[in-house]
Amino acid sequence: NDQAGDVVLVGHSYGGVVITEAGKNDKVKALVYVAAFAPKPGQSINAILSAFPPPPWFASLHADAGGYVTWPMDTWASIFATDLPREDQAVLWAVQHPTFYGVNDNAVGQTVAWSDRPVTSVVSQGDHVIPAPLQMLFAQQMGSTVVPVDGGHLVMLSDPEPVAQAIIAAATAD
Repeated sequence: NDQAGDVVLVGHSYGGVVITEAGKNDKVKALVYVAAFAPKPGQSINAILSAFPPPPWFASLHADAGGYVTWPMDTWASIFATDLPREDQAVLWAVQHPTFYGVNDNAVGQTVAWSDRPVTSVVSQGDHVIPAPLQMLFAQQMGSTVVPVDGGHLVMLSDPEPVAQAIIAAATAD
């Protein structure tokens, strides 16, 4: 609310759920989903994923008693950072905090931000977390402008130029 002028919200992965809710603010001019989930009204990530068989890497998740999950480094790198150099994969894995898996049960409200403002979807063709066909399904349900990119899930790191251009285009559109 303190931001002067129009706002463009950008969400990556789970961040798509966040901007689907936070984007309902009147200052939000546009939304950009980058390799992101985009739930329908009342939907959670787990509700979306329940329509599909678990991915092969799902069994490699390690959950602690509090419901926080981590992956072994090699598995994480092969899922999330497939198109990054090994050194970058190691650093990113080392700073990746455990994720509370229960957050995937949180449904968005009955009104979603993408229903009444411009949306751009950066669709990562090589994504092993949110496969490109699922990203395209989200883009179609939102009526998005689609920006296909060849990168994996962390495309904003492996191929930042088209991601930046998509954000700039959303910010400068009338």
